[in-house]
Amino acid sequence: MEFDRFSGKTLEEAIASATSAKGVDVEQLTYNIVEEKAGFLGIGRTVTIEAWAPVDVKAFIHDYVQTYFDNAQMDGKVEVAMELDNNEYFYRVKVDTNANAVLIGRQGRTLQDFNRLVRTAASSVFKKHVRLLIDVNGYKEDRYEKIVRMAVRVAKDVRRTKVDAVLEPMPADERKAIHAALSEMKGISTRSEGEGAARQLHILYTPTTQE
Repeated sequence: MEFDRFSGKTLEEAIASATSAKGVDVEQLTYNIVEEKAGFLGIGRTVTIEAWAPVDVKAFIHDYVQTYFDNAQMDGKVEVAMELDNNEYFYRVKVDTNANAVLIGRQGRTLQDFNRLVRTAASSVFKKHVRLLIDVNGYKEDRYEKIVRMAVRVAKDVRRTKVDAVLEPMPADERKAIHAALSEMKGISTRSEGEGAARQLHILYTPTTQE
């Protein structure tokens, strides 16, 4: 992918041109100086930068996912929303398709792999970790409701028996949903352990959190 280029007599002018074109503040801009021309006696001096902003990441993700559907000759409508989370952008991708069974796969594993593919592609292009989540026909929202109900039942058993429990491995977004759901539950705390796809959530009896 080629980034947009902007030039000015000074670096500040080039950056101002980039922020104006992209409609962002300078704090949202990432740039590299690609060319500097000194000119003659300071006359004709120019600085050229390559620059991108979160809106470019959003466009890349949209086009990447849409191209996947087009190349596979599958029906698919893609929407990407940007959310600011702890001063970092998170990209939420919603896909409406008739091929949801193919894209989601058994227990959501194909969708999980597709998320990883797109995340890796975007991170590679923009040279930074890009946080995103792809949901197909609302599958993830339904999944969150299901696993949270399960986790609440398990947590109540842990609190009653005072015996900790370990859930099956699940992706980070699902663990996060459970962490949030159990965060206010008296006598219960949660912790994730393990690496990669084997990372599991532990539901712990924690009497110090009781009233």
